Amino acid sequence: MASLLYRLGRLSFRQRRYFALVWVVLLAACAFAAATAPAAEEDGFSMPGTESQKAFDLLDDRFPGGKSEGAEARIVFAGPDGRKVTAGDTKAAVEKVVAAVAGGPQVKEVRNPFTEDAVSKDGTTAYATVTYNAVSDDLTEATKKALMDAVQDGRDAGLTVEVGGSAVDAGPELGGVTELIGIGVAAVVLFVTFRALVAAGLPLVTALVGLAAGICALVAVGTSTTTITLALMLGLAVGIDYALFIVSRYRAERADGHTAEEAAGVAVGTAGSAVVFAGATVVIALVGLSVAGVPMLTDMGLAAAGTVVVAVLVALTLLPALLGFFPRAVLPRAHRAPARPTASVKEPAGSRWARFVIRRAPAVLLLSVAGLGVVALPALDLQLSLPGDEAQPTSTTQRRAYDALADGFGPGFNGPLTVVVDARKAADPKTVVTRATQILTATAGVVDVSPATFNEAGDTAVVTAVPSTGPGATATKDLVKTIRAEADELEEAGASMWVTGQTAMNIDVSNKVTAALVPYLAVVVGLAIVLLMVVFRSVLVPLKAALGFLLSVAASFGVIVAVFQWGWLSGPLGVAQTGPVMSMMPIFLIGVVFGLAMDYEVFLVTRIREAHVRGEQPAQAIVTGFRHSARVVVAAAVIMIAVFAGFIGMTDSMIKMLGLGLASAVLFDAFVIRMTVVPATLALLGRTAWWLPRWLDRVLPDVDVENGIPSRRPTTEPALPAQIAHRDESVNT
Repeated sequence: MASLLYRLGRLSFRQRRYFALVWVVLLAACAFAAATAPAAEEDGFSMPGTESQKAFDLLDDRFPGGKSEGAEARIVFAGPDGRKVTAGDTKAAVEKVVAAVAGGPQVKEVRNPFTEDAVSKDGTTAYATVTYNAVSDDLTEATKKALMDAVQDGRDAGLTVEVGGSAVDAGPELGGVTELIGIGVAAVVLFVTFRALVAAGLPLVTALVGLAAGICALVAVGTSTTTITLALMLGLAVGIDYALFIVSRYRAERADGHTAEEAAGVAVGTAGSAVVFAGATVVIALVGLSVAGVPMLTDMGLAAAGTVVVAVLVALTLLPALLGFFPRAVLPRAHRAPARPTASVKEPAGSRWARFVIRRAPAVLLLSVAGLGVVALPALDLQLSLPGDEAQPTSTTQRRAYDALADGFGPGFNGPLTVVVDARKAADPKTVVTRATQILTATAGVVDVSPATFNEAGDTAVVTAVPSTGPGATATKDLVKTIRAEADELEEAGASMWVTGQTAMNIDVSNKVTAALVPYLAVVVGLAIVLLMVVFRSVLVPLKAALGFLLSVAASFGVIVAVFQWGWLSGPLGVAQTGPVMSMMPIFLIGVVFGLAMDYEVFLVTRIREAHVRGEQPAQAIVTGFRHSARVVVAAAVIMIAVFAGFIGMTDSMIKMLGLGLASAVLFDAFVIRMTVVPATLALLGRTAWWLPRWLDRVLPDVDVENGIPSRRPTTEPALPAQIAHRDESVNT
């Protein structure tokens, strides 16, 4: 592979105009496809294999046309000064708002609270349900304005009016000011690292080109906004990092006396090989999300994996072409002028740090592991759920509508359970349904049971059971389990009872994702360990990498629980409401963090292995690897942390959690695991770290990232800065 990439790097450097033109054409084609593609459909959600999904499918089959495809809004009313909404003037004001909404555009139906039994028992709260002819993404601004104008008229009349539902839900953000700040931080870090404006700009340019191509392609195929946001987060981070490592290697090769074309080839052959394997681990981790069997999670993983693949291709082809346009400008300013004699060269900070860790390896290793263990302790209290409007900030009307309904109708009103009774095989369906209603009414934790609604055939019924606790409460989860266990009584009569609804679906999602964690880890970590064995020709180094990942991801879970469940630093981080962690967060975070953790492992340990293969002693090989890689790994980590931290400022709770989780995980993995635990462990293992059984060595393919390069010849002249500049000028001619 190294030989192939070496030739690709030189070819791209020589034929830079053609390679650049190809990427311009590809980018234009993707942009055109995105501009002409139809709008993406509204995000759907399904959970194949769960009881709640089976019940949903049964409802679609037995109650054709009963499924509402349009957006909904629920308008909640409360009288002024605690007065009842049924009072004369107050009731008239409510009905006026309902009439105004009914006359708005795209409205299909409005259910009056006074004719639909939608008034609380104490008469202080009521709600009206509005159904539209279009999904929320297709609602016009005029439609939304008509709704909010009617709500405001009710408020002006002295009512307390709030509104929730899909019709008023804001779609997920695609970006924000904080993300631009993250890009700005990345630019500053690149400039400080390279001390050359062009060298700092190339990683940003190539990352943005790859990101634009990937995002446009996702838009063209109709990917949802949430999925695109996650792809944006990863594509930008890895795009910058991959280009950073190749540019850094190019500059190192130039300093060793190679011509610009040779340096580009070697950089792509060595650092580019590391990019390929690092990208492969990220892709494996993201594609492996499909193991969970959650369509939404699978889509997010595939989309993000696609942007990573594009980032790798850009780094291997477009970046060396751009180096061909600026072969000398990417070098430090000191390398563009005649060299001045210096008395001594100061040892790099990376080398000094590696020597410090090696001398105190046992203590450093123990302290690092113990520190991460303490940070990970809150993860023991991890609670999973799929939060709804209760997770919205209290400043939003959706959250206030949720709270008003909970106060007026009870906490369980916002999470009713839909119970489907399939009595098609029963001798007397009505008797069976009556028995099911009796069972539900007698179940502890159920405060209300609606009359059964039968389908046209009379063999299937739907009953709504309202819990006494909220949707995310542990008691509600236990209640769903209890009702499902009670369904066994109906099986003797030839009937089945299924529990579904949004609350039951959320519970099933959490259970299924939790059950998929172990298989997912087994598949992804197993494949990645095999891949790292191929790269490093070692058994212990990949195992060490995997264990280090587990420590960093556990610590990041601890941070998420401390902030989003316990409320630590929730104010400065903009977390308006604490509560359970989104159920899909752990498995997605594990996938992404594992891929990124292997990035730093590959980039750092590849350099250490190069030195070891060339004959250096284990301790000296660690120092050499850190001398060449530590500064760049730190810069890459700071950039990635800045990019991920930018998403903490977004309002979408899942994106905010991901931003904080990824930023903290990269912080722990890069600065504690890879920069501290890795050198300490390698120092303690010594030569044993590179042990590989002979039989395994024969089985594994040889894809050496260094020795496969056919030419590592320096130029015939000494590697002086002035002569490097002279060669750059000859290349430009």
